[in-house]
Amino acid sequence: MIQRKLLLGDEAIALGAVHAGISGVYAYPGTPSTEITEYIQGHAPQVRSRWCTNEKTAMEAALGMAYAGKRALVCMKHVGMNVAADAFVNSAITGVNGGLVVLAADDPSMHSSQNEQDSRFYGKFAMIPILEPSNQQEAYDMMPYAYELSEALKLPVLMRIVTRLAHSRAGVVVREPMAQRSLSPETDRTHWVLLPANARRQYASLVGKQGELLASSEASTYNRKSPSAEGKAKLGVIACGIGYNYVMENNPQQLGIPVLKVSQYPLPEAAIKALAEECESLLIAEDGQPLVEEQVKSLLGADYHIKGRLTGDLPRMGELTPDNVGAALGVGLEQPYTAAQNVTPRPPALCQGCGHRDVYDALNKVAAEYEGARIFGDIGCYTLGALPPFRAIDSCVDMGASITMAKGAADAGVFPSIAVIGDSTFTHSGMTGLLDAINDNANITVIISDNLTTAMTGGQDSAGTNKFEAICLGLGLDPAHVRVVVPLPKNMEEITRIIREEIEYNGVSVIIPRRECMQTLQRKLRNKKK
Repeated sequence: MIQRKLLLGDEAIALGAVHAGISGVYAYPGTPSTEITEYIQGHAPQVRSRWCTNEKTAMEAALGMAYAGKRALVCMKHVGMNVAADAFVNSAITGVNGGLVVLAADDPSMHSSQNEQDSRFYGKFAMIPILEPSNQQEAYDMMPYAYELSEALKLPVLMRIVTRLAHSRAGVVVREPMAQRSLSPETDRTHWVLLPANARRQYASLVGKQGELLASSEASTYNRKSPSAEGKAKLGVIACGIGYNYVMENNPQQLGIPVLKVSQYPLPEAAIKALAEECESLLIAEDGQPLVEEQVKSLLGADYHIKGRLTGDLPRMGELTPDNVGAALGVGLEQPYTAAQNVTPRPPALCQGCGHRDVYDALNKVAAEYEGARIFGDIGCYTLGALPPFRAIDSCVDMGASITMAKGAADAGVFPSIAVIGDSTFTHSGMTGLLDAINDNANITVIISDNLTTAMTGGQDSAGTNKFEAICLGLGLDPAHVRVVVPLPKNMEEITRIIREEIEYNGVSVIIPRRECMQTLQRKLRNKKK
């Protein structure tokens, strides 16, 4: 019997992976990828699925499962690829035993991110296959294909999605699940021990597989061309991933515009050349950076007319839309979409009753007493302390940067130099920075604002819960300068006093304001009533 489910793109990927027989999913929560792991945790108890400390540990654990001969999925948002890059790139050199799929969820237009990077560059850099579904059904169907491809080529496979696909729903036809693979650990050590002699041999093998990757892409059902019109068309389109939907919404068939859909990489060169022969020019519709546009320019030569993001025919930054793709196709809208007028923007804010609010109230009060005070922030819901009414932090760059930036500023002479970091971010990327500061006896004050969860992405487990004092002491911090407070208005006098004391201490100190996130607390109370 055919089953149809209404699924988010993330959920389609999750269910596709479960039905492909994965034994483990490894991830650190990050929008827009979080719901993949959450769905597996809620619907597939047979799959190992605990949250990891960061994306690098997730990638390495997934690689370990693939070493053992079982299928594994590792999920992250695009900036997590930067954290996982060492293990990710080297996994292409070691190769895999069981199938391994790396899911990267990109965020064009930066809905909840610091940058707009395109994870396809990582796949090209690592020289592994890349899959880019155009819709939820394809996302589901691609998962078993991805694992079969991974096991056939003995390489990890990168699957790249974007926010609009991850967080939109569609009906998906699902199939019967496959059984998990049997345990069969790797027996050949030579390609897993990356001593230079082995690594050179493995790299040569990877380079030698590029012909197979191209042949697979050329033959892939996920790369297909619409029927050609009679005669030479003025314009053809190469539509990548979700960009294919925006192209098709503008009815290119009625305009006599042939379309080559690309959802598997490396690029199908023969198909692109054949399309170019049929058209006077090509438009490249890709959601993200102009990766394909640059490659097609190189493939077809400087004399062939290519249009896309680099030429200004599509916007250089932000998401594709049916409107801007339509304009590039020459389809003008009688009533183009415009934002609603006279609507007051409502920027995000910290929840009422949030402990971070009390932390920033105390910090602002004390920092105002020092002319040169600087507060270095980090990635989490407490980043909202940069906005009114607090305007409390002076920087927010990447996971864990608060501590090391505070150290560098202190090294330069800034006083007081204060870092604010959340509990999950501290274990993700802050511990090594704190160790640097302790080893150098940097004159900084670190606030680990502990709300007992990974709050920004929905309340997932935080790796260091109830361990932060022990971690700080284990890194070598003076026990006298590890202070714990409860961030409540009634404790403001105590909190501000402790902050002043630790600022005046010439060395590294850590203050841990600890109070549970209001959202997770309310959720627990509601569940108790049921």
